[in-house]
Amino acid sequence: MPAPPSVYDAEPIPKAAQTEINGMLETGDLFRYTATDESPAALLEREFAAALGSRYALAVSSCSAALFLSLRALDLPGGARVLIPAFTFAAVPSAVVHAGCVPVLVESKSNYRIDLEDFESKLSLDVAAVMISHMRGHTSDMDAVMSLADARGVPVIEDAAHSLGTKWNGRNIGTLGKIGCFSFQSYKLLNAGEGGMLVTDDSEIIARAVIMSGAYEHNWKKHPVLHERFAHWQNRLPLYNMRISNLSAAVIRPQIGEIPRRVRDGKRNHDYVASRLNESSWLHVPSPLPAESRAPDSIQFNLLHFSDPEARAFQNAADRRGVKVQVFGLSADNARAFWNWGFLDQTPDLPQTRAMLMRACDVRLPARLDRSDCDLVASTLVKAAEYVKSPKTAATDR
Repeated sequence: MPAPPSVYDAEPIPKAAQTEINGMLETGDLFRYTATDESPAALLEREFAAALGSRYALAVSSCSAALFLSLRALDLPGGARVLIPAFTFAAVPSAVVHAGCVPVLVESKSNYRIDLEDFESKLSLDVAAVMISHMRGHTSDMDAVMSLADARGVPVIEDAAHSLGTKWNGRNIGTLGKIGCFSFQSYKLLNAGEGGMLVTDDSEIIARAVIMSGAYEHNWKKHPVLHERFAHWQNRLPLYNMRISNLSAAVIRPQIGEIPRRVRDGKRNHDYVASRLNESSWLHVPSPLPAESRAPDSIQFNLLHFSDPEARAFQNAADRRGVKVQVFGLSADNARAFWNWGFLDQTPDLPQTRAMLMRACDVRLPARLDRSDCDLVASTLVKAAEYVKSPKTAATDR
């Protein structure tokens, strides 16, 4: 059988970005606030907001920076409790801690979404904000999340790092809560190596976020909105210097037009591989929620009826055959396993999430793959499972 494709290779950066970057390198004008009002960073914010249907957008150095600035822009008091899913990346609780707040972890179910009963029980009067991670692009029931949060007057921040292009009842994920945060890290739908974006319709939040992102002195005048509110917050807020550079913005801008194609092809690949894996007795890909239209760039599936040694054997068997699999709870020092977050004051007891993470698998599945590539990935995963669970059946593939 041919070797499976490398799932870590990125798509080429559009030539339009290369042309613009070459021009900037000749002038050395890389800082967004020494460039003209039509700098790549300013244009990126305008174009991204239009693509999402948001009033305002702020480009920053990472999605983690966007999450941190979101909490600071909400003006939460020190020690405020922030609800987050237990299934998320370590950067999310880290942003909460960095903002001087306390993460409160909510159980996640075997379909990777939050447990709404646990969410409601922890959404008590002393919770100041919700930071809902659409982890790996899996959207929790946002109708229920927003209804419960709104009833208590608790603002919702969407960690949409993996969810650019995903829709909920036809609306773009990242625009349902008060603030949405996106990532441009190299494995995301738009790739700048690093970078992030904060979107909101709230004028006070964007004004505070722009100042704190590092619009010192009168650099906020380079943002063509809300000058009265910027002036109000001048010198009243700390500066965290989380700006994006014009180089990164120039890399991202030509990719915005690629979003529909990448969403289409990513969903095609995901759904095809999911159908192949679900034919196996040992693998299961959870279905999307009815209101959810996903834009996946990876696939997650659960191992069925595997012991810990068998799950490790599956991970190793797939790796030997050329497909790198993460079993979230079994991969050493995995940043998505909540018990590895040693920076928390204490590790909560979350048996449901722990059980899910011990069998939940993750494989990159970029939009650039074709059908033959997807066949090889799917066949490799199925054969690895058969090798572990039905060694006689898989004997010819050893």
